Amino acid sequence: MSSQHEAAPLEVSVVIPVYRGEETLPNLLAELARLHEVQSSPAGRTYRIAEVLLVWDRGPGRSDDVIRQLQGTYDWVRPIWLSRNFGQHAATLAGMTSSGGDWIVTMDEDGQQDPAFIGQMLDTAYANGSQLVYGRPTNPPPHSTVRNFGSRMAKGIFVRFLADQKFEEFNSYRLVLGEVGRSVAAYTGTGVYLDVALSWVVADVSTCPVTARDEGRPAGNYNYGRLFSHFGRLVISSGTKPLIFVSMLGIVFVVLGALVSLWVLYGRFVGNLPVSGWASMVVALMIVGGAILLSLGIIAQYIGAATNMSLGKPLYVVVRDPDATFGHDPDADPRP
Repeated sequence: MSSQHEAAPLEVSVVIPVYRGEETLPNLLAELARLHEVQSSPAGRTYRIAEVLLVWDRGPGRSDDVIRQLQGTYDWVRPIWLSRNFGQHAATLAGMTSSGGDWIVTMDEDGQQDPAFIGQMLDTAYANGSQLVYGRPTNPPPHSTVRNFGSRMAKGIFVRFLADQKFEEFNSYRLVLGEVGRSVAAYTGTGVYLDVALSWVVADVSTCPVTARDEGRPAGNYNYGRLFSHFGRLVISSGTKPLIFVSMLGIVFVVLGALVSLWVLYGRFVGNLPVSGWASMVVALMIVGGAILLSLGIIAQYIGAATNMSLGKPLYVVVRDPDATFGHDPDADPRP
C-alpha cells in the first residue's frame, strides 16, 4: 500500500441545505453516521465524514426541530441558521464557508443522493487530479418527463455555451477540494449560480457514476416558475457570454434589413414592386420588436444583477438558533 493510503484519513465535510427536510433528514443522517468511522474507498484510500453541516434555510414545516434533535444525537452535526430563506445555492455556500474538512461534499436533503458513493468520488478526484467531482446519475431522475427534459436542456446550454471549464455534468451532488470550496463560498456574490462560480476557479472537473434513488418525500420544492428563475440565474451569472447572443442577433437583423432594402430598391427601379399589405408589415414588426425586447430583457437582467452587487446585498446572513432567541428557555442568553 502506498504511503498516501497510509496517511491520516481524509476529513470530509458534508453540507446539506435544509428547506423541508423533517421527513428525510433522520434516515439520511443515519446513513452518514455509518461513514463517521474511518472508511476505505474502493481504491484503498481512507476517509471519514468528520462533520455534517445542516444549513436551515427557513422553509415550511419543523425542519429546525429535527436539526436540533439530530445535533443532540450526533456530536458531529453542526447547525447553521440563516436569518431568512436565501435559496439553495446561498445556503450551500453558507455551509461551505463554515466547513473545515479536506474535502467538501454537497448533497440534497431528500435522500435521492446516496452517501455510499463518496468513497468512489474521492477515488475519481485523486485518479484524475480533479478539484471538483460531480456525481453523474446513471439512471433517470425520479421527476416528470417535462421536468427532466427541461433540466437536460438547461444543463446542455450551460455545458456547451456558458461554462468556463469543460463540464460533462453538474448537479447538487458535488465533491470539491476544501480550500477551493471555502474560497469560492467566501467570495461569490449575490445572485451567482454556485456551479458557475466553481467553473471560474477549478482547474479540472470530473464525473463519477452514481445511482439516483427515489426521494423520501413528494418532489414539490420547485415549481416550474422557480425552475425557470433558477435557469435565468444560471445564464446571467455565467458572465457576459449571453451578451454575444444579443450582438449576433443585432448583426443578423442588420444583414436582413440590408437585403430587404436592396430588394425594395431593385423592385422600385424595375417597376415591378407589388403593393404590400399590412400583414407582412405586422409580421416584420413583431419579429423585430420581439428581438429588441428579448435583447433589452437580457441587458436588464445584467443591470439588475450589477445593481444588487453595488448595493451590497448580502448573499446570506447567519444568525444564532432562533429557538434560543425566541424560545421559552429561561436560561437562554438573549444576546446575539
